[in-house]
Amino acid sequence: MTDEQQNELEFKLDRSNLYLEESYTDLKVGTIKRLTPVKADGTEDKSRRTVFVGHTSVMTPNGALPIQNVIEAKELSQAIKKFPEALQAAMDRLIEEVKKYQEQQESQIQTPDSNIIIPGR
Repeated sequence: MTDEQQNELEFKLDRSNLYLEESYTDLKVGTIKRLTPVKADGTEDKSRRTVFVGHTSVMTPNGALPIQNVIEAKELSQAIKKFPEALQAAMDRLIEEVKKYQEQQESQIQTPDSNIIIPGR
């Protein structure tokens, strides 16, 4: 990033898209965040819906891999119930993306034509 591009960054919050964030965790498997829409004065914005997001980490040989996904729920108890399927769906998408990436990398490997000259042939 050039100095000019850095000077063009604008750190301005979208006042019409603010959320109050609350976290719920079992301290073992994961966290559910409830994002409640609020107005710029901090009061709840009832014209927008509350969003639930599930978070967890999966251990890999390279360390912890964070996984997250939106949970389609209207209340916390429903989000807790849907947590496993939402995070499994995120994991399945991640696995598919890794497979596609691996296929792309394999298709880019080019084997050059052999330049070995065998005498007498």
